[in-house]
Amino acid sequence: MTADEVRMNGAQIAIESADLGYAGQPVLRRVSVAIRPGEFVAVLGANGSGKTTLLRSLLGFLPPLSGTVERAPGARIGYVPQRETLDDRYTLSGADVALFGTYGDLSFWRVIGAPARERARSALAACGALEFASRRYSELSGGQRQRILIARALATAPSLLLLDEPTAGVDRASEAAILDALDDLRRDRSLSIWLVTHHEEALRGRVDRFARVADGAVVLEDRP
Repeated sequence: MTADEVRMNGAQIAIESADLGYAGQPVLRRVSVAIRPGEFVAVLGANGSGKTTLLRSLLGFLPPLSGTVERAPGARIGYVPQRETLDDRYTLSGADVALFGTYGDLSFWRVIGAPARERARSALAACGALEFASRRYSELSGGQRQRILIARALATAPSLLLLDEPTAGVDRASEAAILDALDDLRRDRSLSIWLVTHHEEALRGRVDRFARVADGAVVLEDRP
């Protein structure tokens, strides 16, 4: 599928008949998926099944071994990784971390201005994170950190959010708060969201489709 065909079909990203993997060895074979505008998809599968491989391919971090991965012109992606590597010794506030999401639009000689700061603040507000954004990031709870990281991704002004297990290791109340925030973002900002998770039941009634990753394949199914 060419970039023009991606645009004509309304998809933000389309993978067509692709083998995805590392060092010439496919983890996933003959994958064909398309990310539709405004759609919420939960990516499910066992550990090691290839869920992160799929996300890395959608992000463009991992070129396909065969087949194609096409992105619509102007598509912007916000990404929340499975593990954040920020050193707790850094005296960063939650607001500082969210502001990182604006850096990609700055030339190297430019300082951070009011528009970037307002974009980060708007992202924090959209994620329900303003109340703790001034606190040191290393002192926040797991659920609070995740909302900060989602705000950082949102500050990139994306049309698509890709999240790799954003609710792993948080309690049920925090998980519900994160998923509620994502529901609101999808509705208010017309975002597409693909979220990797092991918690299928928590996503029932919230998502449009499930992408099941198993035995080297990706199967998309509408929610029951």
